Amino acid sequence: MPAIRPVPPRVSAPDLPDRLTPAAAARRADLIAASVECAGETDLAHGSLEQCVLTGSADRVDLTGSTLLDVRIEDLRAPVVSLRDASIRRLRIDRGRIGTLDLSSARIGELEIRGVRIDYLSLGAARAEDVLVADTTLHTLDVPQATLTRVRFDDTRADEVDTRGLTAKDLDLRGLDALAYLDVLALRGATLSSRQVELLAPAFAAAAGIDVQD
Repeated sequence: MPAIRPVPPRVSAPDLPDRLTPAAAARRADLIAASVECAGETDLAHGSLEQCVLTGSADRVDLTGSTLLDVRIEDLRAPVVSLRDASIRRLRIDRGRIGTLDLSSARIGELEIRGVRIDYLSLGAARAEDVLVADTTLHTLDVPQATLTRVRFDDTRADEVDTRGLTAKDLDLRGLDALAYLDVLALRGATLSSRQVELLAPAFAAAAGIDVQD
């Protein structure tokens, strides 16, 4: 029997305890089974979060270089959430409003983003496996130099997608309503619907050096 392609992401919900202990945010914090109410400048950079929940409204949430295992971010409102260089295993971002969600150079295994409005989502140079983005509105999606494996979009829209230097395997874009891709040739390894291919035909032709005239 031939293999089914694209292979869907293997995403599971974070394993969270029934009770969480409220905790304050601190740089290089080591938190286990904690709930954090984000406010103001929330600095959790270079910390370790295991079985934690983050929520609230903040000016900035800094998780740069942090390690996240079984974490849920829910109903968060913040202009900037930085997860640059983070190590992620089973993270769910549920609902909320985020200006910039920066996952540049992150190492990701199991990420679900659902029902979030995001102006700018960056996965530049990230290595991401098993990612699901669903019911989400994006203005700009940046994946330059990223390596994406088993990544799927469902009921999601984006104005512009930067795919320059993208390496993809089992990347399912059929559920992404995108207005433009900056480099259509970088979509090698991705799955598109026939309708999407029709809409992108002029860009494919231009990239191949074909002059199309009626």
